[in-house]
Amino acid sequence: MDQAATDLQSVLDRAADGGRITPEEALGLYRSAPLHALGAAADAVRRRRYAGVEHIATYIIERNINYTNACVTACKFCAFFAAPKSDKVWVRDLDDILRRCAETVALGGTQIMFQGGHHPDFGVEYYEESFSAIKKAYPQLVIHSLGASEVEHMARISKVGVEEAIRRIHAAGLDSFAGAGAELLPARPRKAIAPLKESGERWLEIMEIAHGLGVESTTTMLMGTGETNAERIEHLRMIRDVQDRTGGFRAFIPYTYQPNNNALKGQTQATVFEYLRMIAIARIFLDNVAHIQGSWLTTGKDIGQLSLHYGADDLGSVMLEENVVSSAGAKHRSNRMELLELIRGAGRVPAQRATTYEHLVVHDDPANDPVDDHVVSHLSSIAIEGGTAHPELKLIDAG
Repeated sequence: MDQAATDLQSVLDRAADGGRITPEEALGLYRSAPLHALGAAADAVRRRRYAGVEHIATYIIERNINYTNACVTACKFCAFFAAPKSDKVWVRDLDDILRRCAETVALGGTQIMFQGGHHPDFGVEYYEESFSAIKKAYPQLVIHSLGASEVEHMARISKVGVEEAIRRIHAAGLDSFAGAGAELLPARPRKAIAPLKESGERWLEIMEIAHGLGVESTTTMLMGTGETNAERIEHLRMIRDVQDRTGGFRAFIPYTYQPNNNALKGQTQATVFEYLRMIAIARIFLDNVAHIQGSWLTTGKDIGQLSLHYGADDLGSVMLEENVVSSAGAKHRSNRMELLELIRGAGRVPAQRATTYEHLVVHDDPANDPVDDHVVSHLSSIAIEGGTAHPELKLIDAG
């Protein structure tokens, strides 16, 4: 073994033993560590963190409710938005939103992801009305939604500060932020793909304010739009620094750019190996973030399953509806039984979790598995013509 390989292994061993690594070390590992060695170290970190329950991998049943496609930010990777004055704009009315919440509850869902475009007329009041109506009708649903970009936008529309905006939507029913809009936090790639959004520093500042107000969040990374390896690691560093101060990020969720129907036109994409390396380096580097989520929606079920060997402890959701990444080409589907088998195929015991990651049901005996074949993930209600997750439920198509 040459000196460079020895040095990399030394860093991996230190990380596997619980030591903190520097951004420079993380970049070296991400670029050069052997894939299996990197995955083994990340899995060791996961096993140590979850000693006693390291045999379990979790999932959640949720629904994305995309309330409008009107958006003023026009991000180059997005195939979902429509210019606000376009004849392609649609807005779901509150009755439609509540109907989708009812279906979610009926199918055993516990979480709503309320996400949409930055509508030029939607200020804090719109979200207060929507969230309070959802909570009044379905108090058992957790509203895990939005992100710093939406907060910045609604505060500007309503001419209030972001702290007031967060306090008001939290009081109306928002439980936690979904980390939307993080994309790439470093300045160069962020300006290249989302020039009209707030800076990465501002995104983090708003999340830090939210954490200080008791509103926790997840955080994400969009991979494959032309960012460098160094910028990917810088994204992680920026998150870790805020997390050292607040402890408010529950999970990190990297996902890959989907190349269809958007302004980037598939000019660059992340490979599955880059994705698995990111899952692993995130588990090693983000020693202060509890959970790492694998994404089968954008990478495919086989890669999602593999992510459980590279440091991920959660396989995301049976997503009853989703339209944003679907519009850009993500067409992977799953149902609950298949997700359970994916987790078992990785040598883990599946458990349905809450938004805050408590285990609701541990599926330790296949003989007792749920057999409700209605609990399936989307064929998006708008992205694929004629497609809905549950035609028998007569979902209202956007129009």
